[in-house]
Amino acid sequence: MASHRKSRPASALVTGIRTPAIATAALTSVALLSQTANATPSADGDKPSIEEVEKKVDDLYRQAESATEKYNAAKEKSGSQRKSVDSLLDDVARRTDKLNKAREELGTFAAAQYRTGAAAPDTATFLLSDSPQDYFDQTQLMGRMTSRQKGAVDDYITQQSATMKKRQEAAKSLQTLTESQNELKTAKATVQKKLASARELLSKLTAQEKARLAAIEKQKQEEAARKAAELAKKQAAAEAAKKAAAASSSSSSGSSGSSGSSTSTGSTGSTGSTGSTGSTGSTGSSSDSSYTTKAEKAIAFARAQIGKPYVWGATGPGSYDCSGLTSAAWRAAGVSLPRTTYDQVNVGTTVSLTNAEPGDLIFFYDDISHVGIYIGNGMMIHAPKPGAYVREESIYYGGESIIHSVVRPA
Repeated sequence: MASHRKSRPASALVTGIRTPAIATAALTSVALLSQTANATPSADGDKPSIEEVEKKVDDLYRQAESATEKYNAAKEKSGSQRKSVDSLLDDVARRTDKLNKAREELGTFAAAQYRTGAAAPDTATFLLSDSPQDYFDQTQLMGRMTSRQKGAVDDYITQQSATMKKRQEAAKSLQTLTESQNELKTAKATVQKKLASARELLSKLTAQEKARLAAIEKQKQEEAARKAAELAKKQAAAEAAKKAAAASSSSSSGSSGSSGSSTSTGSTGSTGSTGSTGSTGSTGSSSDSSYTTKAEKAIAFARAQIGKPYVWGATGPGSYDCSGLTSAAWRAAGVSLPRTTYDQVNVGTTVSLTNAEPGDLIFFYDDISHVGIYIGNGMMIHAPKPGAYVREESIYYGGESIIHSVVRPA
C-alpha cells in the first residue's frame, strides 16, 4: 500500500574503509599523530620524539574508534526512524484511501440531490465549503439530512481529522530522520578524517622510525602479558577460596543434617533444610552451567574471526569493528546485544575484574568506546582498531587505567 510514495534511492552509506596493509606493530604505533596531522616540523629539533609519536598515534586511532561508535549509534537511530516513517506513510495512504471513499459516498448523495431537482444540493455545498464542520453545525441542514447521510458526513469528518493528524506526525518524523542522517554524515566524516591523518603520518615514517615504534609496541605487549598473568593468579586464588568455602558450607550442612535425623522432629527439619539448600544449589549450578554454555559458543565464534580486519561500522562476516564483533559473537550464542558499546555496557550484570569469567564483556576508556570478549587468564578477543585485525590479546594492552568495567551479558 505504499504506491503513494516515490521510490527512494538506495542508501549511499558504506561500511567503512580499510587502512593500508602494513605491519601490525607499525600500524599500532603510527595511526595517532593526531594533533600534528597538518603540521610538518621545520627542524629536527622540533620533531616529536618516538614516544610522543606513539602516543599521538594511539590517540588518533582511539578518536577514530570513538567516532565509529557514534556513527554506529546514529546509523541505528536512523534505521529505526526510517522504519517508523515508512509505517506512518503507509498508514497515511490507508487513511487517505478511506477518506476518498467517504468523499465518494458524499458525492453520491450530492448527485442524487441534484437529480431530484433540489435547488441547493446540501452535500455538494458541503464539499465546496471552506469549513465543512461549521456548515454542518447549521440546524436547517442537519434537519434535512437522512440518518445515512449524516453517518456518511460524520465518517468523512472523522477520516479527514485522523488523516491530517497522521500527515503531521509523518512530517515531524521525516524531519527527525533528516537530523539523524545529518548526525550520521558528521560521524562518518570524522572517522574518515582521523584515518586519513593516520595514513598520511604513516607514509612519512622512515623504516628506522617504524622499527623503533615496533620495539616500543613489543615492550608494551610484554608488560600487558605480565599483568594478565598476575590477574590470572588472583582469579585462580579467588576461585579456590570460593570452592573451599562452598565445600566447608556443604560439609557443615551435612553434619547438621545427620545429627538432626536422630529425632522425628529433627528429621523433618533436616529434610526441609536439606531440600531447601539442595534446591538453591541446583538452581545456581543450572544458571552457571547455562551461562558457561552460552559463553563457550560466543568465544568459539569470536575465535573463528581472528585474523579478519577491523573495519569501522562493520558487523561481519568479513570484517568487524569492536562492538560489531561482540554483538555477533553473543548472537551466535542466542543472546541479542545492542549495536553500540554505549548500550552494550548497560545490558547484563556488572562484575569486578577479579570475578570476570570467560564470555564477559570488557569495556575500555571513560567514554566506553571499546569492548572485547574476555576468554580467561587476563586475555580477551577483540577487534582492536583501524589497520589491525581481530586478535587475542591481554586486557591490559593499553594499560590498566583504560579498563572501564566488566559486564556479564547473559
